[in-house]
Amino acid sequence: MSQRQITLTTDFGRQSPYAASMKGVILSLYPQVNLLDLSHDLPPQNLRHAAFYIRSAWPHFPEGTIHLLVVDPGVGTDRSLLMIEWRNQVILAPDNGVCSWLPGFEQAVARAIENPLCRRSSVSPTFHGRDILAPTAAHLAMGLAPEDVGPIVQPQHRLPWPQPVWTDGGVDAEIIFIDDFGNLITALDAAALQGHVPIEAKIGDLAAPWSATYGMAPPGSLVALFSSDGLVEVALVNGSAARQYGLEAGMKIRLRVSP
Repeated sequence: MSQRQITLTTDFGRQSPYAASMKGVILSLYPQVNLLDLSHDLPPQNLRHAAFYIRSAWPHFPEGTIHLLVVDPGVGTDRSLLMIEWRNQVILAPDNGVCSWLPGFEQAVARAIENPLCRRSSVSPTFHGRDILAPTAAHLAMGLAPEDVGPIVQPQHRLPWPQPVWTDGGVDAEIIFIDDFGNLITALDAAALQGHVPIEAKIGDLAAPWSATYGMAPPGSLVALFSSDGLVEVALVNGSAARQYGLEAGMKIRLRVSP
């Protein structure tokens, strides 16, 4: 049996026992599995932050990776738990839209997790990550066929991707993610700007001239540029734009462009 890799991404924090509990369940079933922590420090119950995090990270993993994702403000309700086959990887997550920003998600195949083998003998209504998703991950890693997990279903919940709004001379876009550097990443991608040359981004009275990279502007300068994922970003060189100016996800920027 070839060894499978399981990643874990949660909003549990590093001081709580919850991530360790899930690892214990997986290792009890399959001690040889390769477990990889991606993050347990996602903002609690923040689906959009989690959706962007996995959108940026997961496309770089090898085929066959099993991703276990628990950001689940609806735990204990009638929302489903899903096994999703996406780009030759497998995702285990609640059906709450958290995976819907993944590239190509529309073509992914989702199955409801219904096989009794994928449940512990006692299931807590407040910890499906430990009692259902973790054993499902272990059994898949040991060779359980995806079609044996449960029937194909359509995910019921999606997070809408904020669409840019074009006006004369520019485009308005929403800040959807703030990274640990305090950089402000928007939902506006390079493809949407085809045929236009970015000039300057504005957030209220703040102006950020366009730059190819951070190092081309002096420290303390606000710049606008394409992020490593090809999205328009506003950054404070050698500083935190979010902290310095009190900016948050959900705010809008206006990008001035020329034809």
